[in-house]
Amino acid sequence: MKKEDVFTYEFQFSQKDVEEFARVTGDNNPVHLNPEYAAKTMFKRPIMHGMLSASLFSKVFGTIFPGEGTIYLKQSLSFLKPMYVDTPYIAEFIVKEMMIDKNRAIVETLIKDKASGNICTSGEALVMNINKIK
Repeated sequence: MKKEDVFTYEFQFSQKDVEEFARVTGDNNPVHLNPEYAAKTMFKRPIMHGMLSASLFSKVFGTIFPGEGTIYLKQSLSFLKPMYVDTPYIAEFIVKEMMIDKNRAIVETLIKDKASGNICTSGEALVMNINKIK
C-alpha cells in the first residue's frame, strides 16, 4: 500500500443478505424488509441498511487491501444515496496519506452505483498494518 494507490471491488447484496443483517443486528426497520411499507416511503421500495453496505469496507481492508493483519481504527461515513439489493456497486479505496512511522494509512472509501457512477456512500478510514504499511 502506498500513497495514491487505488483499489476497486465490485459487489452486490441480495435480499437474503439484508434479512441476515437485520437478524444479526436487530435492525428490523421495515424500510429494509417490508415492500408494502417501503412503497409508501420516499424510496418506493426496500433499501439496504447503510451499515451493511459499509461493512464491505471491513471485508476488503481485512482480507484483500491491504489484507491480513489490518486493524481498522476509524471510519467516517456519509450515506448519500439509497442502495438496493441485486444492484451492482463498486467500492473504491484511495490511499490519501501514509504514516509510515505508525504503520497507518488514511484511505478515502466510496461506494458507487456501477451503472450510473453515482456515489452512494463516502467516508474516510484509518487503518494499521505492520506488515503492509511501511
